[in-house]
Amino acid sequence: MSDFDVKLDTSGLNCPLPVLKARKALSGMSIGQRLLLIATDEGAKQDIPAFAKMTGNTLVESHEQEGKFHFILIKGDE
Repeated sequence: MSDFDVKLDTSGLNCPLPVLKARKALSGMSIGQRLLLIATDEGAKQDIPAFAKMTGNTLVESHEQEGKFHFILIKGDE
């Protein structure tokens, strides 16, 4: 697991809440900081990469661990 600056656990929340909470967390972060997002919603596997691409943030890591999806996003210059 890569290093991160902010951890956001959205376990138990369904779409679109993980994306909305990620957007809010990233808005309070500085460019280049890393967000660890944890989600249990199966839809996050498609939603988070699409969200990153749409918003200019970079998805640098994603994997599944113990039934949870882990994503590392780097805050872009949006």
